[in-house]
Amino acid sequence: MYYVNREQIAQRLRSVPDVAEAFRTLASEWNGTLLQGLAQERALHLAIEIVTDVGSCLIDGFIMRDASSYEDIVEITGGEGVFPEALKETLLALVRLRRPLVQDYYEWPRETLHPLAAKLSGALPAFKEAVESYLERELA
Repeated sequence: MYYVNREQIAQRLRSVPDVAEAFRTLASEWNGTLLQGLAQERALHLAIEIVTDVGSCLIDGFIMRDASSYEDIVEITGGEGVFPEALKETLLALVRLRRPLVQDYYEWPRETLHPLAAKLSGALPAFKEAVESYLERELA
């Protein structure tokens, strides 16, 4: 029997609506201010952490193969059918932003709306729904 920490996963997924709304607002009202740039960085960072934290919980709980990187977390969970194939490239592009956001933040172009911002307003809720459906299927 698997031990999946559903509460830990649910806690992280509860952040999705707020982060998705931030992306919707940023994409529709973008004018490149410093405050918007910093808000976008934080929203991207939160989105990365949600996807990787949830993925790690699923990998541990369902005893999937060990991940060697953030990209691997997406590859493994996608390969196990946690989310539709159509989300995979967007999620991979997202987690690839972790290093530039966290380590090379001083080079991040804050005045530019990142192309993923508009996509993530829909992709994150789709990820949330897919994870919840996966848990229902696998733990029923």
